[in-house]
Amino acid sequence: MSDTALPRNDAPELKLGWSRRLSIRQRILAVNIFAIVILAGSLFYLDGFRSRLTQARIDQAQSEAVMIGHMLAAAPREIWQPALIQLGRDSGTRLRVYSRDGAKHEDSWNGAPPTYELRDPSTEAWYRDVARALDNGFDAIVGARQPEPFTPPVVDRLPAWPEAVQALRSGAPVVENRRAPDGTAYVSAAVGIGRARENVLLLTVNARDVRRVVRAERLSLAIILFGTLVLSALLSRFLARTIANPLRALALAAHRVRLGRAREVDVPTLPSRRDEIGLLARALSDMTQTLRHRIDATEAFAADVTHELKNPLASLRSAVDSLERVEDPGLRRQLLDVVRHDVVRLDRLVVDIAESARLDAELSRARFEPVDLGRLIEAMVPTWEARAATRGVEIAFARPLAGTAVIMGDESRLARLVDNLVDNAISFSPEGGLVDVRAAAAGEEVLVSVDDEGPGVPTDSREAIFNRFHSIRPDEDFGRHSGLGLAIAKAIVEGHDARIEVRDRHDGRAGARFVVHFRGAAA
Repeated sequence: MSDTALPRNDAPELKLGWSRRLSIRQRILAVNIFAIVILAGSLFYLDGFRSRLTQARIDQAQSEAVMIGHMLAAAPREIWQPALIQLGRDSGTRLRVYSRDGAKHEDSWNGAPPTYELRDPSTEAWYRDVARALDNGFDAIVGARQPEPFTPPVVDRLPAWPEAVQALRSGAPVVENRRAPDGTAYVSAAVGIGRARENVLLLTVNARDVRRVVRAERLSLAIILFGTLVLSALLSRFLARTIANPLRALALAAHRVRLGRAREVDVPTLPSRRDEIGLLARALSDMTQTLRHRIDATEAFAADVTHELKNPLASLRSAVDSLERVEDPGLRRQLLDVVRHDVVRLDRLVVDIAESARLDAELSRARFEPVDLGRLIEAMVPTWEARAATRGVEIAFARPLAGTAVIMGDESRLARLVDNLVDNAISFSPEGGLVDVRAAAAGEEVLVSVDDEGPGVPTDSREAIFNRFHSIRPDEDFGRHSGLGLAIAKAIVEGHDARIEVRDRHDGRAGARFVVHFRGAAA
């Protein structure tokens, strides 16, 4: 497969419709939280729902026991049994009456069919075992409190029912909830009969309907959860298409860029996306382009350095070789001057090349601080005046008001920038010329300008003069000028997020005007 065989930006699998307006964080939260919240909420809802149903049955059993107890206290003893049979049939309960001596006197199941049945789990079908296992599992998840197990008494007498004994002693209704052998609720309510409380009424019921209702609700929730899982699966597929596929394409592009086997690698920019993936794609594409430009610039820089070093080295080699054959002292002095000249020239080249090579890296790590350009330039004026005096050039600088020309930057680099511009102006100025340096605030910007009275810069060369090793001097002194001064100045300007331009002098006189536009510290 070709190194450039990447999916194009308009590939159908990389396009999005309405969802491009949602951020990836929102999609991830929606998928991860949605199913969990519903699952947790449903489990606790079922537990609370079952507790409320069970409590309702307990309250109902207590109310029925109290009412039946009052009725029996007011009714003749001979109608208790038929009345209990009828009431038990109507309420689905079992009603029994015990006396203080522990004997059972009446039972609604005597002479009537049972109103409920305690089922033995070992005799039921396998699917009921599965249902009970699910019930126990859900109870364990929500931490539900399990009632005491109920075991039918072998001898049905009053001592077998602690709640009946307690109700007979206290005179207050006593309710108990136990767990039947098949796991359903077994509710009992006991109440004393009459003021003398010679007898106690015991009402029992197997509240199987509570579990039936809970299981029906669980089935409904299971359907909802199944739908949620399906929806989550669809959302996961959606996320895979909108996140994983583009990221895979970007990773493949980055891998091919790293291998460097192809000159041009098509990095998807996903122009239709406005989320984080789109930002990543465009940032990666921009980074690749910048890296490619930096590599090109490095290669060009290396070629230019090689070319620039060849001239002084060739001159130096020629002078050294000639020294061995020349006997004339005057000619030998001329050759030694050439050697010194070329050594200075090489030294200046090496220093400026090293400065230019490390400038970008150092600016990227520099901590910018407020710099008053007026004070900075004023401190450098004496040095410029001494340098300009050797060429008969004057320096003029009008210091701005303190604090009006403040920018954020690296002071040492800014000093190098202005020094390079002034040095360039001095080198082009004629004898008796004037170099005018200014720094002033202009709205939200701070402008630094350097005017000279030299020949000026041709319009078609105003961009090229900032290239490395470019020069338009007709008779350049290579010992002083490496051709990197303006290139270094532009790199410093760009490192401060500023811009530099070359104009004609605003007063119409001959010469060049270099202007640097900085953002003010308050901008």
